[in-house]
Amino acid sequence: MQPSIKTFALFLILTVSAFAQRPRNAADTQAQPSKKVKVTGSVIEKTTKQPLEYATVTFFLPDDAKALSGGITDNKGQFSVDIAPGTYDIKIEFISFQATEIKKRSITQDTSLGIVALSEDVTQLQEVVVRAESTTVEIKLDKKVYNVGQDLMVKGGTVSDVLDNIPSVTVDADGTVALRGNDNVRILIDGRPSNAANVSEALRLIPADAIEKVEVITNPSARYDSEGGGGLLNIILKKGKNQGVNGSIIGSWGNPENYGLSGTINYKTENFNLFTTSGYNYRVNPGRGMTNTEYFNTDGSTRNFINERRDNERLSKGFNTNFGFDWYLDKSTTWTNSINLRRSRGENPERVFFDNFDANQDFLFTDFRFNDQRSKDTNVEYNTNFVKNFEKDGHKLTIDGSFSQDRDRDDSDINFPLERTSNNQLNERNTIRTDYVLPLGKDGQSQFEFGYKGDFNRLLTDYRVDSLNTTTGNYDANLQFTNKLEYKEKINALYTQFGTKIKKFSYLLGMRWEYSDIDINQLTTQDFNNKKYNNFFPSVFLTYELPKESSVSLSYSRRISRPRGRQINPFSNYSSNINIFQGNPDLDPAFTDAFDLGYLKRWKKLTLSTSAYVNKTTDAFQFIRKESGDFVTTVVGGQDIQNPDGTVTIIDGEDFQTPIILTSPINLATEYRYGFEFTLNYNPFKWWRLNSNFNFFQVNTRGDYTYVDFQGNTQTQNFDNNASSWFTRLTSKVTLPYKIDWQTNMTYNGPQDNAQGRVRGQFAMNLGFSKDFFKEKATLTVNVQDVFNSRKRIFETELESLRSYNEMQWRVRQVTVSLTYRFNKKKEKERDRQPRNENGGDDEFQG
Repeated sequence: MQPSIKTFALFLILTVSAFAQRPRNAADTQAQPSKKVKVTGSVIEKTTKQPLEYATVTFFLPDDAKALSGGITDNKGQFSVDIAPGTYDIKIEFISFQATEIKKRSITQDTSLGIVALSEDVTQLQEVVVRAESTTVEIKLDKKVYNVGQDLMVKGGTVSDVLDNIPSVTVDADGTVALRGNDNVRILIDGRPSNAANVSEALRLIPADAIEKVEVITNPSARYDSEGGGGLLNIILKKGKNQGVNGSIIGSWGNPENYGLSGTINYKTENFNLFTTSGYNYRVNPGRGMTNTEYFNTDGSTRNFINERRDNERLSKGFNTNFGFDWYLDKSTTWTNSINLRRSRGENPERVFFDNFDANQDFLFTDFRFNDQRSKDTNVEYNTNFVKNFEKDGHKLTIDGSFSQDRDRDDSDINFPLERTSNNQLNERNTIRTDYVLPLGKDGQSQFEFGYKGDFNRLLTDYRVDSLNTTTGNYDANLQFTNKLEYKEKINALYTQFGTKIKKFSYLLGMRWEYSDIDINQLTTQDFNNKKYNNFFPSVFLTYELPKESSVSLSYSRRISRPRGRQINPFSNYSSNINIFQGNPDLDPAFTDAFDLGYLKRWKKLTLSTSAYVNKTTDAFQFIRKESGDFVTTVVGGQDIQNPDGTVTIIDGEDFQTPIILTSPINLATEYRYGFEFTLNYNPFKWWRLNSNFNFFQVNTRGDYTYVDFQGNTQTQNFDNNASSWFTRLTSKVTLPYKIDWQTNMTYNGPQDNAQGRVRGQFAMNLGFSKDFFKEKATLTVNVQDVFNSRKRIFETELESLRSYNEMQWRVRQVTVSLTYRFNKKKEKERDRQPRNENGGDDEFQG
């Protein structure tokens, strides 16, 4: 049997029997069996000084091979074992590391073994070992960790596909990410905010092959950014950890047309760790959409109908690469630097048909609109990270810097050569931060920390719509949709928190202060707006360990959602000339008070995590639809003549006017969100793993919106609304004969009402199969996304002036085949032991 298998078997045995094993007799243990002493210590990786979670600590009687007692380390590498006083041989082990033994250690009172450093076993690292996969989802009390490498569904996909497979997370048809049904979620990449102006589009450009895992944190502490009323999602990119040269190459092919090639190479020595990941992808994503609208007269009678049909064929060609190194300056100091580059090109020819009907639904005519969109995006980012570990375990100083620039350009020709649009965006994001962590007490049971973070960001959006002047042959700017918007954001933050553990009870108290200085400047219209505000964000986390591998927690945090990008830009989209989205530059931030009551229970084959939560949000964002007062005029059966006074004369034809409907975000008074969710991991057999997630929530909105309509009348809309919805996800992974893995993922998003309509329920299913070859050095994977072609966002809107039905399908069913080849690298996923910055969440206080 190989050493790694022995260690794994020992881990399983000790997990079941560590504290249930009783001494054979008093003489054997040299003490009374009723008396216990505590043995503590910590286990770290010798090279990087990072803690090793799940290392095993085993106690033997001298010259006896039978394990007497033991335990495993926590996420900080610490262990605590209760044992009768006596003399023992002690063995500390971790998979693919050289074991350390302490012979004939006399233990008569509470004892600390100090820090035990393990070295990697080069012999084992060069072997191809038997597969020992962990579950796809790791459930913890404060977060869930989704291991991307275990999921067959995302091979050849993007980060959006990854997020859509994660418990508690949903991604709708237009790419909006929600956590527990709340789309005010903060998305981080390696603990840093995404620097893209359009986060949804950016997530569709990063290949899933570059992702190692995703952390879901529903109620973050004061250490984390206060941004995101719905919680945090932290996307962690791959980074090699094994000694020597190792890596993997992944190629994929799909239908609709979809190609990709990516590779990860890592070279690690005692002093350096060099890593790089590069990839190219070519994707065609056909999409569809429709909007059927019935328009009413002022007396409520039907005026006419318009059925809008659209289809597009998005083409995306993207290249991404990163290169970096860890430099181990000494045994306690690591300096990490990396450069990331992403470039993409896209095309999106979109055809829109408008079928017009009269009040009796008799066909009148069809209008046509062709939007030929082209885009290109270049993103460059430099990150640096300095970690100093002091003598006491857990005592460390971290300094981070991140500097990035993103250039995004979109151009469109509409009904060429009649109209054209251009959207140029420059996004500059600079972040610096430092964190200091100080363990207190004899065994480090208490912890104090504080830190600073500064975000200095600038987004410049130059949006322009030009119309052809048939008289001069030149293009004139359409000032109704043309503007240059500058968004400047300076946020300085300080935080501190203290946590301790008293027997089975632990608490973590924190306070964060943020000063925001934000400029929203519409340069074309010379409309300048500055907002300054400073806020405190407290957090409280209480945890109590119950018997039999269970615990309960209660937490509170205050969050903020700042309006950005599309929400504040009044000129950002012209794909439809009768249904237009218009941002609101006067939006204020929304504040959320989040409460969460959680319970975690572990059995031998089952892990259960439940949570009940309440969120209260003031100045919550709400999207409204209203008539703009402008119309699109279509003449059928004749011609129109433009008179000098601006009027139109119709000759031998009929003039049809369609009102332009605006969709805009506003601040409403208060939103209450209540919910309950549970997540189950169940392994009934070695060959079958199940994961399920269920979330039910209710949203109560309270607020009135008053505005002046296009006729000069003051209108007040009451948005009081009670809406409930739910979603559930079930994932099953089965190992078939001949070691073929079969994975099924089923998701249902329940219907939801809002103040102006209703979103219908949606069911979708994905399938995946994989088979290993060449002694598990290669893996062939086949997956089918959206088996029934049912992933459509369907919503209905009811206003006094219209009633509409809308369907949107971003991507049709897709089949992907991928081949992965690994060299000098084990298939199973070891736990990430690389240093992370504060938002990585790996060093969150646990007590």
